[in-house]
Amino acid sequence: MTLQRSLLALVLAAGFAAPFAMPAGAAEGAPEPPRQSWSFSGPFGKFDRAQLQRGFKVYKEVCANCHSLSLVSFRNLAEPGGPGYTPAQAAAVAAEYKVQDGPNDAGEMFERPGRPADRFPKPFPNDNAARAANGGALPPDLSVMAKARTYERGFPRFIIDIFTQYQEQGPDYLVALMTGYEDAPQGFNLPAGTHYNKYFPGHAIGMPNPLNEGQVTYDDGSPTTPLQYARDVTAFMMWTAEPHMEARKRIGFQVMIFLIVFAGLMYFTKKKVWSDVHGHA
Repeated sequence: MTLQRSLLALVLAAGFAAPFAMPAGAAEGAPEPPRQSWSFSGPFGKFDRAQLQRGFKVYKEVCANCHSLSLVSFRNLAEPGGPGYTPAQAAAVAAEYKVQDGPNDAGEMFERPGRPADRFPKPFPNDNAARAANGGALPPDLSVMAKARTYERGFPRFIIDIFTQYQEQGPDYLVALMTGYEDAPQGFNLPAGTHYNKYFPGHAIGMPNPLNEGQVTYDDGSPTTPLQYARDVTAFMMWTAEPHMEARKRIGFQVMIFLIVFAGLMYFTKKKVWSDVHGHA
C-alpha cells in the first residue's frame, strides 16, 4: 500500500491529472498560498480527530461526487492515528456504499454493500466516463493529493524549512486552491468550460468552485464556511496521504533519543577504555 501511494504521488505530481489540478508554482503569475496553521505540523504534530471527521464528511458529501479515494479502505477509518471511528462505525460507513463483486455462480458481476476491507469505490466506472461527466477533465484521485502538490518556496526559505520542519506546502496550496475562485479579470482569456482560480497555475481550472457557505452541516458547531471546509477536507487528505504520520514521528523521536544516549555511552566508553593510554602519554 505504501508503494502504491508513492507511485501515485509521483504520477500526480507530474501533472497527469490536469486540468483539474497541477503542482503549484508551475506557472508565473500565481500568488503564493497563505500559510495555514495545522495541528499535524512540526516534529510533534498530531491529527485533530474532530477535524478529520469533519473533513471526511466534506469529502463524502462534496468531493466524492467526482474524486476517487482508491488507496483508502473503509477499515482505515478505525485504525490508530486516523479519524478515530470505531470498527462498528467504519463498517456502517462501508455499508452505505455499493461495491462491485463477482463473478457469481452464473458468471455475472453483482453489487453488494461495502465491507470494512473494501476500498472506497470510484465515482465513475472508468476514466472516459469521468471525462465525459466533467467536460473532458479527469478528476484526480485524492488519496495522496496532499503530498503530491506543492509550490516553490525559493531561496533561502527552502533551506530554512529544513530547520523549521515546514512540510505543509501541499496542504497550504490545497486550501488556497479551494478558496481561490474569483471572477476572471478584464482581458483574461478564460477557455470555455474552465473557471478562474488565482492560485492555479495559468488560472484556468476545469473544476468549478466546490465549496459554498452552509453547504455541509457540522454536528460539532464548527463554522460552515468555505475556508473551514477547505481546511477540514485538506487535513483529511493529509491523513489519507500519510495515515501513519503520528507513528512515524513518534518512532523518529524515540530513535533520536536513542542515538543521543548511545552517542553519550560511546563517548564515556571511549574515555574509559583509553584512559590508561592517555595517562601514560
